[in-house]
Amino acid sequence: MFPSRAKGFLDFCMAALCLWAAYHHTPAGALVRRAAAWATGRQSTARPLLAYYDGVSGTSLSEPLVAPEVALARPLTDAEALAWGTHLVLKGLDARARQPALALATEVGVSSTSLLDATEGPTAARKLLAALEADFPGDEARLTALFAGRVPARYALARVSAEGRTPTLERLASQLPPGFEGASVGAAQALALATAFGLAWPVHEGAPVSSPFGERLHPVLGTRKMHTGVDLSVPTGTEVRAVSGGVVRRASEDSVNGRVLVLDHGRGVTTAYCHNSELLVTVGQRVERGQVIAHSGNTGRSTGPHLHYQLELAARPMDPLKFRTALRTAFKDLEP
Repeated sequence: MFPSRAKGFLDFCMAALCLWAAYHHTPAGALVRRAAAWATGRQSTARPLLAYYDGVSGTSLSEPLVAPEVALARPLTDAEALAWGTHLVLKGLDARARQPALALATEVGVSSTSLLDATEGPTAARKLLAALEADFPGDEARLTALFAGRVPARYALARVSAEGRTPTLERLASQLPPGFEGASVGAAQALALATAFGLAWPVHEGAPVSSPFGERLHPVLGTRKMHTGVDLSVPTGTEVRAVSGGVVRRASEDSVNGRVLVLDHGRGVTTAYCHNSELLVTVGQRVERGQVIAHSGNTGRSTGPHLHYQLELAARPMDPLKFRTALRTAFKDLEP
């Protein structure tokens, strides 16, 4: 009798686990969640259905973060990249979320309107960040002050420092007073954009782009679908390099992406490299900027030899070409 009851309980638990997994991680579950959200007037957290079928890392295909509107003539310094990221995030925020930054700008003598200007914005943001450096050492503390205000950020920094811990963005966000929790979102986006400006290019600079980022007529399926990266036309066996230091989060093969690598560069930035003929690194391995991580190929759903290169910021696909001008000389010292 007891073994039978135990088996029945175990079967019940497994069935409940399967239902939970189907509800949260399958297209059918996404449809149910969206329908329930519509019926109750709430916002759905389900991923778009396309993400279940055509994604590399299963990320959202909603609107990406704001990208540069003007061409970048040269590689950026770390301070310039952080200023660019800050400016772009401020442009994308609503008036209420911008208020702490605009108030700080007025306080230190930086024009608040220039912060949002496509030409003057990065310079104004750099001046504002520099004015905060003395009181808030470290990029993450300065950005917390910029998006939350001096007083809340000073309170959070004191709490973290009193515990003898490094003031990371996550720790500072956890110590912000009630009502300021959302400030860490803007800071995290600025850090992600700043990191993206420092990325190199995965293959040689002369590789032509055979298919850009954006909606396109899929070359195999014949339907219009979102292309979440750029296709670089290179012969099979071309060396594929890590665009920045990071950790290998995925090294596997599937019928769509072929032999694929996903690198985590920190600060919410990941890059993916698809359709390779050979992978040279494994999951969990730390790689360095410029390290050869794969050889390109024609595996998976592909119509010819190429590398599909994908950039994601805060789990959202971004057009790598928006950042490429600043990266043009990144591998100069590695080329023969």
